[in-house]
Amino acid sequence: MEVINALGRRKSAVARVYVKEGTGKITINKRDLTQYFPSSILQYVVKQPLLKLDVVEKYDINVNLYGGGFTGQSQALRLAIARALVKINPEDKKVLRAEGFMTRDPREVERKKPGQPKARRRFQFSKR
Repeated sequence: MEVINALGRRKSAVARVYVKEGTGKITINKRDLTQYFPSSILQYVVKQPLLKLDVVEKYDINVNLYGGGFTGQSQALRLAIARALVKINPEDKKVLRAEGFMTRDPREVERKKPGQPKARRRFQFSKR
């Protein structure tokens, strides 16, 4: 099997994933998954599509990850892994879609407006 690549995004985080057959090693920016995401919850989020299809030990995954914070990065990586798995085996798409792993979360940060301190927050106003 040759290397399969896929892209996942969330907020401002971008994950480029390269999947090949192997032993289940996940390397993010040349660091191990447990080093990059010390939180077990984020590690679980990343592995969700692999656990759902029961292929955790089957593929080696190499990741380039940049932008955003750790939560956004982990969710971008989850989407990228799910997309790569569908490229490998299109029959898996229905299962992953049902779990919501194939949907790109469209929510982005709203821009700050002039004359206001934040996007929707107004400056304090008093009629005195």
